[in-house]
Amino acid sequence: MRFFDRAYEGTPPWEIGAPQPEFVRRCDRGEIAGRVLDVGCGTGENAIYFASHGHPTLGIDLAPAAIRRARDKISGRALPLEFRLANVLDLDLGPQRFDTATDSGVFHVFEDRHRSVYAARVRSALRPGGRLFVLCFSEREPVDWGGPRRVSAAELRATFDPGWRVVEIQPARFLTRLAGVTGWAWSAVFERVETGSARPAGSAPAGRA
Repeated sequence: MRFFDRAYEGTPPWEIGAPQPEFVRRCDRGEIAGRVLDVGCGTGENAIYFASHGHPTLGIDLAPAAIRRARDKISGRALPLEFRLANVLDLDLGPQRFDTATDSGVFHVFEDRHRSVYAARVRSALRPGGRLFVLCFSEREPVDWGGPRRVSAAELRATFDPGWRVVEIQPARFLTRLAGVTGWAWSAVFERVETGSARPAGSAPAGRA
């Protein structure tokens, strides 16, 4: 947690001063639906975009500095939006359920042992049929500049099984402030299903993945 909080003492490279275009596209196409949980919201650009388009939104992040900045951005604005300090790996929202969850650059920071915990926590926050949208660096992104882990489509499928249906995994771009970084990514959609009714990983449509 300290790494991320210190990153917000300046401007982290993943903070581009606007919502990620991939989430703008999905929101404008009506794919972001109902009540939204924005996981790892940072300073809130994606969450603010969703709320400004009429979606009651809860943004969570484990970095206090990020949450402070996010709250400052909406001070005085009448939006259906709340920012809350929380770690998705310990997430417990009680009876609250969301129609949509979004993850812009969170999944790719986890160690292997945390991935199943993440999937279970997000699943518990979604209603049956609710969808999770993930944007993460793919294995196509070169490793010579460092940064977070690269993730394969196979790793995504393996994480979200059982209890999920793989709706799609498509190539996309994750924008950063880093010069010369292409930002090759996966844009993936997973739907919460009841255990026993999920399709085997990889059997759902997955675009060109």
